[in-house]
This record gives sequence, structure tokens and C-alpha cells, in this order.
Amino acid sequence: MHLNMLKCKIHRATVTHAELNYEGSVAIDGNLLDAAGMASYEQIHVWNVSNGERFVTYALRAEEGSGIISVNGSAARRVSTGDILIIAAFALVPHDAFDGYQPELVYVDAANRIARVSSAIPKQMA
Repeated sequence: MHLNMLKCKIHRATVTHAELNYEGSVAIDGNLLDAAGMASYEQIHVWNVSNGERFVTYALRAEEGSGIISVNGSAARRVSTGDILIIAAFALVPHDAFDGYQPELVYVDAANRIARVSSAIPKQMA
């Protein structure tokens, strides 16, 4: 048995471009892709914190250090420049490898620069 686990996420990235007529899907600063362990053309889930939209697409590499988060093609209709996104990828993990499994979590600032990297989400308290 395999579990579909969170592989990685980029948390609270700011949309810099929404290009309806551009080929491709979500172009992400290469530094963020590398820090998260995401690959070009990997399936990603995008959750728009600003408006509640959720969609599945794929990642593309943007210029390293550019801060670009460009949502392209039909997905551009689900965002506006300045929206805050969570971008996540998942992986199938064998059940016997579940103990000790941890995702790569990349937290960014308002300019889409890495603020911190973690491997655990804090426990939610009452």
C-alpha cells in the first residue's frame, strides 16, 4: 500500500503575473522550485488564499532569483496579480516508509524570496 503524501509546498507566494495567452501553466522562480524539490512539468495543486479558488496544473521553471509566480493559460482566470497562493505537490510513499516521513516546506516573503524552510507544520492548538 502507498499513501499519497504532501511532498512539498511553497507557502503564501504572491502572484506576479497572470498571462491568459501565454503557453504553459505556473512559472515559478527556480530558486523556489529547487528549495521545495519541485520539478519542471510536475503536477501541482494551487490554492488561492485570496479568493478560495483551487486548481491542478503543472510547474514551469522561471528565472532563478526573479521572484516570478506567473499563472498562465486558462489558470490565469483563477487569479489576479497580488493574490496569495499555496503551491503543493504530492508523492506516493510506501506505507512502510511512512514513519519519519517529512515534506519540504518553503515559506516566502512578500517578494517571493525564501524566508525559511521547514519539514514540519506546527501542531494546531485550540
